[in-house]
Amino acid sequence: MADTHVTPKSKPKPVAVAATVKQWLTGDYRTLRVEATRAAFVEFIPGLIDGLAHAEEPDDAVAAFDRFLQALQRGGRLISLLSQNPDLVALVALILGAAPRLGDTLARQPQIMDGLIDPRFFGAMPDRRELSARLAATLADAYSYEEFLDRLRLFGQESLFLIGARILSGTVSAQQASVAFADVAEGIVHTVHGLVTERFAAQHGRIKGQQTAILAMGRLGSREMTASSDLDLILLYDFDPEHPDSDGDRSLQGAHYFARFTQRLISAFTTRTNYGVLYDVDMRLRPSGRAGPVASHLTSFAEYQDREAWTWEHLALTRARVISASPEFRGRIEKIIRDVLTRPRDAVSVASDVLDMRRAVALEKGEDDVWDLKYAAGGMVDIDFIAQYLQLVHAADKPEILDVSTLHVLDNAARLGVLPQSAAETLRSATRLYHDLTQILRLCVSDKFRPETAGVDLLRVMARAGDAPDFSSLEAQVRETQTEVRRVFKELVQGRN
Repeated sequence: MADTHVTPKSKPKPVAVAATVKQWLTGDYRTLRVEATRAAFVEFIPGLIDGLAHAEEPDDAVAAFDRFLQALQRGGRLISLLSQNPDLVALVALILGAAPRLGDTLARQPQIMDGLIDPRFFGAMPDRRELSARLAATLADAYSYEEFLDRLRLFGQESLFLIGARILSGTVSAQQASVAFADVAEGIVHTVHGLVTERFAAQHGRIKGQQTAILAMGRLGSREMTASSDLDLILLYDFDPEHPDSDGDRSLQGAHYFARFTQRLISAFTTRTNYGVLYDVDMRLRPSGRAGPVASHLTSFAEYQDREAWTWEHLALTRARVISASPEFRGRIEKIIRDVLTRPRDAVSVASDVLDMRRAVALEKGEDDVWDLKYAAGGMVDIDFIAQYLQLVHAADKPEILDVSTLHVLDNAARLGVLPQSAAETLRSATRLYHDLTQILRLCVSDKFRPETAGVDLLRVMARAGDAPDFSSLEAQVRETQTEVRRVFKELVQGRN
């Protein structure tokens, strides 16, 4: 068990840090040339340095703040606000020290600080309607496709930063943050879908009766995203088979049209611009996986799910959610998915398949690292499999069990009497704990989490997120939770065999 008092991985180098601070105070940074601004800056520097000293990599945190200062164009108002608000200084230090991804964003784009000092920052999280309005305003006067993509990326990064800052400050729950991350991604996907549709039609025309839809899978589908989640997407289409050629000057036919369209869509997300990559896109959950076409005709999708899909593909389908389509096409897709999920199934056969898949995951990913909250024995994968298993074996008789959210499925299963209340409470509390801690880890750790080398700030934030008095207590709580989840998994799934 990790010691509560863990020292940072590397201690700050006093000479280098002192030289950097001296440069702040006496250097020729544009934002500090005004005497009043420099005086205000001097007031909060001791608190900032004290905060950065608790970082996992103190020198990197100091360097990030130095880049932030150098990038500031007009920082007088911001510096003045920081000097008057020690809590804001502490939050900036925490961001720079504990969450390098967010700290790097702040260092490169200091204008993001405007969101932190906005009085609305600690208010209610923006819903999808408000996010859509903000995104539309951001894109309103984009003068080119490249500018459009840059602004999309900037919007995404700013949104990620502000949600992440709320997580670190402890002012939103993991569930609220998960939904907020998903809402941002969904708004961006819908916008990109519309833009690429229009641009592609301008080059190649349209096919009579054409429809396209984007189906979200995985964490986007379940609205359980983190700061580092990629997008699991499936592109579905339909058109009039009697008229398969597009009507543009550079005409394309049927499946070829939609394959090229999908590649253009993926490129809009993954092409690196001045502001980096928008999202990584994973399409492995499409029919036939990597071997299948990048876009699927709706009829082919329905036939595949009905006749060829494996159990694991139907488990994944429990999280499928249409996030961009016309209402009519959305309805057709949702009916196909519901028909697949509500077919009668043999519980013993499904349980056997789930156990085989869990063993395969353990062999590939390992299950002995207690801090691998997803793959550890008794971790989130066990809960996900339980929720998906319960849906497949009971949805034929009790379709009300279906939901894309794991927590909602557990609630439904308990209410419908197919999950004992004691097991439901064990799984619900474990899900909340894992989500709380995973949100922090995805913000703050780019590799495996190792408590023995973690910074004091990160351990403190982890303990707070887990509602534990200290990190040692948190680790004991995680171990006990994993033991209980694995016990429930064996009773519900393994007990069927």
